[in-house]
Amino acid sequence: MTQQSSPRPWPGDIFNALKRADVKQVAYVPDAGHKELIVSCQGDENMTTVSMTTEEEGVAMLGGAWLGGDRGALLMQSSGVGNCINMLSLPIHCRMPLLMIVTMRGEWGEFNPWQLPMGQNTERVLQDIGVYVQRATFADEVGDIVYAGAQLAYSSNCQVAVLLSQRLLGFKDWSK
Repeated sequence: MTQQSSPRPWPGDIFNALKRADVKQVAYVPDAGHKELIVSCQGDENMTTVSMTTEEEGVAMLGGAWLGGDRGALLMQSSGVGNCINMLSLPIHCRMPLLMIVTMRGEWGEFNPWQLPMGQNTERVLQDIGVYVQRATFADEVGDIVYAGAQLAYSSNCQVAVLLSQRLLGFKDWSK
């Protein structure tokens, strides 16, 4: 497998945006695209990180975090969005903020056809149920987009998904 070899500064930009937005709890399903961000969050003594077995657990956990006075973020892959659709009714109808940072699959250079259906429809599905969607494609914009998404979520008690494009994550070439 070959992957983009240049350093990826944007995971640090996301971490800094979460710190700036006073995020205290981070729920995640392990994902290679979020690995550097997860490690940074785990290393921060002011953040609690919880590894989930499925993404909808993170929606419920962060609803509880909000009720307890903490801001949180859910890290997942686009295929996990499909697992959350029913559970997203909780923050939507209870007007609890939810910040989701989603690494996209099924887009640019995808090698796995199983990722195509959800990857091609993630943005539309989220918008159709009332989630505000913002997309980052270039490394230099990621930190600002995540911070703006956090501000929108926590200031308006709404649900925001920041989609990190597959082009940003880097091309995986499994043919070599």
